[in-house]
Amino acid sequence: MISIVTPAYNEEHGIGELYRRIVAAAPAWEEDFEIVVVDDGSRDSTFEICETIAASDSRFKVLSLSRNFGHQAAVSAGLMHARGNIVVVMDADLQDPPEELLPFISKIREGWDVVYAIRTKRKEGIVKRICYRMYYRILKRLAVLDIPLDAGDFCVMRGEVVDAINRLPERNRFVRGLRSWVGFRQTGLAYERQARFTGESKYTFRKLFKLALDGVFNFSYRPLQFIMSLGFVLAALCFAGAGFVVFQYVADLSIMGFNPRAARGWTSLIFTILFLSSVNLICLGILGEYIGRLFEEVKRRPVWIVGKRLNLPKAVVQKGVAVRTRVQGRP
Repeated sequence: MISIVTPAYNEEHGIGELYRRIVAAAPAWEEDFEIVVVDDGSRDSTFEICETIAASDSRFKVLSLSRNFGHQAAVSAGLMHARGNIVVVMDADLQDPPEELLPFISKIREGWDVVYAIRTKRKEGIVKRICYRMYYRILKRLAVLDIPLDAGDFCVMRGEVVDAINRLPERNRFVRGLRSWVGFRQTGLAYERQARFTGESKYTFRKLFKLALDGVFNFSYRPLQFIMSLGFVLAALCFAGAGFVVFQYVADLSIMGFNPRAARGWTSLIFTILFLSSVNLICLGILGEYIGRLFEEVKRRPVWIVGKRLNLPKAVVQKGVAVRTRVQGRP
């Protein structure tokens, strides 16, 4: 069985078209399929439309979250409820065309465990395209593991990979990073990312910025190293400046009208403040990141809360961890 996991937020104008195009493309896959739509707290009629479709087609399954938990949480919830031995992750806005899935599925059947999509062309504005391009390259340089360039969440995975991702306990999810972290045999396929079928992107700049930070801080320690290095550089500059001012004082030199002999107490006060500020920057930078991440994890709040299920059973729980029930089929 093939499971198609689709997070949706305020997609009332496109969810019906998504269903139609998946059903039209499915015969080429030559395998049973299910569509798992995760309604991420939509405020429009997305759930009502999904409810109508689910009533007429048991393959259309809906997981409605109690509020908007965010795209990555919605993807994670869908992965937990997907039952197929092949799992597709794609957005509901049809920027990831269902008609492009066959080559990805064929790669899985050839023996690959993960086939991720590499975006060759994007339909966003030039500023956003430049920001995306810069971010992926910065992330690749900073991350402690190999995260593919220009690869988003659109991918096809074997059930074993999904099981491995589901077992990862962190609350702050960055699915494409987790997908790289679990390993297995992975390859990329290039495709042309389409424009949205309708409406505007629900990823605001603030949400995109948060996602970018999650990717960097969840998979890299280099920002901490940079902060610490910055603190050492500032401390070195303070020492160099202090040495230069001492030399001025001893030689009784005036440079650009400044003579430390004429400003008693200024030198020791300023450089003491700058040095202690550098030390504080080092300490707060290191402690702040660790404490912030620990704070999120030790609360152990669920990543999402389910409001309603349509055509879906409750998740099975084993030893306190939810696990998905998989339907075997053609590998």
